[in-house]
Amino acid sequence: MAEESTFPGSDPRRDGSEHSAGEETSGFGDDLELNQFDGLPFSSRYYTLLQERKTLPVWKVRSDFEDALVHNQLVLVSGSARTGRSTQIPQWCAEYCLSAQYRHGMVVCTQTDSQQAVELALRVADEMDVNIGHEVGYSIRLEACCSPDSILRYCTDYILLREMMSDPFLEQYGVIIIDQAHERRVNTDILLGLLKDILLQRPELRVVILTVPPMTEKLLSHYVGIPLISVEVPCPAEVVYSNSSNSKDYFYSALRLVLEIHRTKEEGDIVVFFASDEELHCAHSILQMEGTRLGADLGQMVPVMLCFHQGGPVTTMGVQPVTKSSRNVFLCTQQCEDAWWSTASVNFVIDTGVQKKMVYKTRIRANSEVLLNISQGQANLRKQLCGPTGKCFCLYPEDRKLPAERTPQILETNMTSLVLLLKRLEIGGLGQCRFIDRPDPEGLMQALEELDYLAALDNDGNLSEIGIIMSEIPLEPQLAKALLASCEFDCVSEMLTIAAMLSAPSCFLDPPAGRNHEVAQCHRKFQHPDGDHFTLINIYNAFKQSQREQYFTSDKWCQDNHLDHHALKQADAIRCELIDTLSRIELPISEPSFGTRTNMLNIKRALLAGFFMQIARDVDGSGNYFIVTHKHMAQVHPRSCYGAQSHKLGLPEWVVFHEYTLSENNCMRTVSEISPQVFVQMAPLYFFYNMPSSESKDILQDILEPDGSKNSEGDKLKSTNDSSNCTADAQNYDRCVIQ
Repeated sequence: MAEESTFPGSDPRRDGSEHSAGEETSGFGDDLELNQFDGLPFSSRYYTLLQERKTLPVWKVRSDFEDALVHNQLVLVSGSARTGRSTQIPQWCAEYCLSAQYRHGMVVCTQTDSQQAVELALRVADEMDVNIGHEVGYSIRLEACCSPDSILRYCTDYILLREMMSDPFLEQYGVIIIDQAHERRVNTDILLGLLKDILLQRPELRVVILTVPPMTEKLLSHYVGIPLISVEVPCPAEVVYSNSSNSKDYFYSALRLVLEIHRTKEEGDIVVFFASDEELHCAHSILQMEGTRLGADLGQMVPVMLCFHQGGPVTTMGVQPVTKSSRNVFLCTQQCEDAWWSTASVNFVIDTGVQKKMVYKTRIRANSEVLLNISQGQANLRKQLCGPTGKCFCLYPEDRKLPAERTPQILETNMTSLVLLLKRLEIGGLGQCRFIDRPDPEGLMQALEELDYLAALDNDGNLSEIGIIMSEIPLEPQLAKALLASCEFDCVSEMLTIAAMLSAPSCFLDPPAGRNHEVAQCHRKFQHPDGDHFTLINIYNAFKQSQREQYFTSDKWCQDNHLDHHALKQADAIRCELIDTLSRIELPISEPSFGTRTNMLNIKRALLAGFFMQIARDVDGSGNYFIVTHKHMAQVHPRSCYGAQSHKLGLPEWVVFHEYTLSENNCMRTVSEISPQVFVQMAPLYFFYNMPSSESKDILQDILEPDGSKNSEGDKLKSTNDSSNCTADAQNYDRCVIQ
């Protein structure tokens, strides 16, 4: 093959030797006086970083990796992020593409988290001595820093999947690197399945998968006959297990241990793994308060939260102590286990051994919050963070049986968005996705049913015109359908705001201790009597107004109103992205008219066009809501405008909600009042007939057939057995105006 002829046999930089300025070299990996990527002389920093790179464990296998990349389409590399795999292997792949004169494309490296993609791109651009945004770049949702000529690009797995809608065989890339495959995210698993077919269509393509054991064995069995490059990482010098089998006390046990370590005055930062982001915030507040009580001779203890997916800037492990005697205490969850960070200062790891996850329950169409043990693979990753001289404290017995690997997210999530994406990719010419772990058949069938209810499928089970448009909009299917319906009802501007606010992280900050009433009073001025969806519009409009003020900044306005500035900025960016999408597919955008009764009614119609499966009825007038789809009982979330002012506003009988989670309180989030008459108008008739029997359904039936002629038993049977006829009936009755 052409690549073999230009692949160098050796790299002088590995031996520490350098060429003279006049010595002629060729092929990727050779030490050049001029940077082979931009043609400029190397800076002194390049050589400083080069010496640091050579100390990374992954450099010991560089020659083996380069040889495997030349002779194989797919290469598997096993080793944690601490080995340097996420920064070095993409650079070697870029040199490989350079040796082939980019005939087959550039390099892309996927990450599961946006912040990770940005940080890695910045680090690699520094190591390669090139400009970020030119030779090395990144693409994440709402932000791109790259050019068409970028040699190496970091992006999220979501972004790469979206690219496949227009470029199904990813022909612009010569090497595709899938990082963090062991995290088993939905998008990563889909990519791994689709790439198996793409490799058959593109023999020149190279795919590199970066993972850790025990995922290594599963991938070796899924992709038969592929080479494995293993990178060893030394474990900590000492692992201390707890003698207590009481897993409920892990939170305060971890905090007590942090304070004990700090009092010993041993050097080194501390990493603590908690189960959820809520625990991080609580731990941060407690440690901040306890830190003020410590003696000055112990030095300062600085708690630092490492939160992913929170909308704001993520603090990284590169944080430096305030003074020489200070100690950082990094508080994180499972997202940080295999994140790329500089761990040189970390000497202690405290592992609580548990994690909170949202697991989707197909039969009740809702997420359930569960507390689970971490896997053995996760435990090993946490131990490796503190290095060979550190100490890892495991707050669980050594004989606790941990699952070997994490459960794939594809088995625990709502499949509707996934099925919509796969249906769209079929239009691009791709065959079936060869999943490593196949999704639950019941979940797939429910996803197809929901897409059918949303009019996204035609009578043959393929995407309808509406389904194709929905797949273009970067929203969950129900929200995308509501946005499409708003075009029909002239409330696009308002629905854009609602969709953006629901897609961004929550704009409500947790109130400081003892200030709950003050924060609630502050938020009350934004509340709208028609519901939380309309409250979100009020908040967004007030935020945009604050950006036009001359005497204070929007950041200060958010602080004064106890709102998350970064979340609102992200919502604003999402709204701009959605406007661009609607303009690109030539959908109308109406002028804002928020506040009129007609506009309020039209917004509710648009919401019900997408969320007719998520309605509930107050059965006793005291806030006990019966969810008509699966007959569960729920309450309104305390932060809802109905939760805060139910004594003044009263509780509506019928509501539409955005989210319902099975947890301690079984709360519905983002709730707005609807009338059953509007629901009957908007819900597809065959969905209505498939609803389980209940008193609430009987009330809706009376509205649908006010004359009382309930000869609908035959109709129900007919509707259930022949959904295509029901679709036609729904169109005839004009129940779903978008169809």
